[in-house]
Amino acid sequence: MERVTGIGGVFFRADDPDQLGRWYAEHLGVDPAPESYDVPSWWQQAGPTVFTPMAADSEHFGSPPRAWSINFRVRDLDAMISQLRTTGIEVTLDPEAYPNGRFASLEDPEGNPIQLWQPDGADLGGPG
Repeated sequence: MERVTGIGGVFFRADDPDQLGRWYAEHLGVDPAPESYDVPSWWQQAGPTVFTPMAADSEHFGSPPRAWSINFRVRDLDAMISQLRTTGIEVTLDPEAYPNGRFASLEDPEGNPIQLWQPDGADLGGPG
């Protein structure tokens, strides 16, 4: 069976797309979409990705009008939290360390939920 090889993009509505794109670039290091086909898109490191539908009433998304959330892998969760807090961004560290790693939560300037994940356990070993 032919399979997709990964996620090629995440697209979502924004009240101010330019400003929000700059925020993601400045605070999380996600390069904005290129302005021409001669410039490469943002490249991420290979690693585990979770793709899963969730119940419509899941608390994972925060407020009810939110229909999506994104989880970014990070190498050093503590360093990323410190970096974000230094710029005044509120970040909540999940106090529990799970078998698959540690997590923290924040919102972008438009209230979209973001989760940061420092993988551990089986997700560090690569595909089976």
